[in-house]
Amino acid sequence: MIDVKQAMLDPTSVFKDPTEVVSDENLSRDQKIEILRRWQYDAHQLEVAEEEAEMAVRRPDMFDRVLQALHTLGVALDTEHTPPTK
Repeated sequence: MIDVKQAMLDPTSVFKDPTEVVSDENLSRDQKIEILRRWQYDAHQLEVAEEEAEMAVRRPDMFDRVLQALHTLGVALDTEHTPPTK
């Protein structure tokens, strides 16, 4: 059984890929969405930090993969709070 509180604080410490969140049968839909939204925020912040430091983005596709996982759950893209993808 996963540590839901830990997953909501730091999704990558519990899951290797956003698709694992979607397929986890022990999580409610709302929990999956909350975890993926946190992952979305973290992935975006990492991309911004790496770009500002002029570093190569380590996982440039992670943000898109999180968005795809949210889409799989039927969550509409929040264009007001979601930064544009490249």
